Amino acid sequence: QVQLVESGGGLAQAGGSLRLSCAASGRTFSMYMMGWFRQAPGKEREFVAYISGSGGSTSFADSVKGRFTISRDNAKNTVYLQMNSLKPEDTAVYYCAGRTGAGNWNYWGQGTQVTVSS
Repeated sequence: QVQLVESGGGLAQAGGSLRLSCAASGRTFSMYMMGWFRQAPGKEREFVAYISGSGGSTSFADSVKGRFTISRDNAKNTVYLQMNSLKPEDTAVYYCAGRTGAGNWNYWGQGTQVTVSS
């Protein structure tokens, strides 16, 4: 069982940056693939980025490629989402998620609000 707690959300201006963190409980953090998702008002939750357990493989949604990076520190049980060149359309609640293997994303944080003003 993994518990996830996000932090780092807030208000940013367009063109600015924010870094989200997701702290995980448990001793087997490196076994979990970690991802970030987001949900804007009135829209469905969407995939943002993914990182493998070792950190050697990442993937990004087309909408954030070149602007967002994902990283992890397995010694600190933490995954990060660095968001640069923010746009108003990045405004959403951002969720951290974890999974093992090719299964479903079955561990979720409570979410952190990111608001980007124009």
